[in-house]
Amino acid sequence: MQLFDTHAHIGLINEDPIEQLFIVQEAKQSDVKHIMSICNSLYDFFQVYDNLKTATHVYHSIGVSPSEVTNPGKEWEMKIEEGSRFDRVVALGEIGLDYYRKFGNKDSQIELFIHQLEMAEHLDLPVIIHNREAGDDVLSILRDKIPSKGGVLHCYSEDWEYAQKALELDLYISFAGNVTYRNAKNLHETAKNMPLERMLIETESPFMVPAQYRGKRNRPAYLKANLEFIAELRGEDPEEVADVLYNNSLRFFGIDK
Repeated sequence: MQLFDTHAHIGLINEDPIEQLFIVQEAKQSDVKHIMSICNSLYDFFQVYDNLKTATHVYHSIGVSPSEVTNPGKEWEMKIEEGSRFDRVVALGEIGLDYYRKFGNKDSQIELFIHQLEMAEHLDLPVIIHNREAGDDVLSILRDKIPSKGGVLHCYSEDWEYAQKALELDLYISFAGNVTYRNAKNLHETAKNMPLERMLIETESPFMVPAQYRGKRNRPAYLKANLEFIAELRGEDPEEVADVLYNNSLRFFGIDK
């Protein structure tokens, strides 16, 4: 079995460079062949990228999340351009909208989101999209601004009706550990009914720990719990589901393996 953790905040699991390397190597022992490292700030991106430069099975995304809207950093556009040229940087993100935490204001979040979508088109990269209580605005913006390389709604939390609208835009949908929660009926319905070829999985480490690991900090090594839950939900063979999701990830990120 080969798995691809498409969204892990390695720098938030542990700040120590040696521990970060241990975390990504540990995942290999649990069939996680590749990891997408996600950083909310550009400062963290350059730091984590340097820490993991010898971990060639780890890929990276660069961007400014909505949590950083009031302070994206000096010359942030130039830094995204610079970082996007680094080896194994294959996506722009995570970017998007978060109306739950009320970072900055809606207008400033929308402006940052749109600008980075335009940058993704210029840089020829897919986007990793954060959506929290901003679903209508996210889809409305993407209808006009989704880049040519497409996008994924990460840590999906909406319902099946919303998913169908997203699928019309050729978006991928990625499920995290919250899909394993007993009361997440909207996620169960979505994961059961959506086409497997448009699905990805992630840990969203250190958050959204799978139900069987409740009480622990999430990490890439726990990804298989999400895969096994989704396969059982769909009544499909875990090995076959894993193979499709792994190849979906390679295709979405443009990785030739």
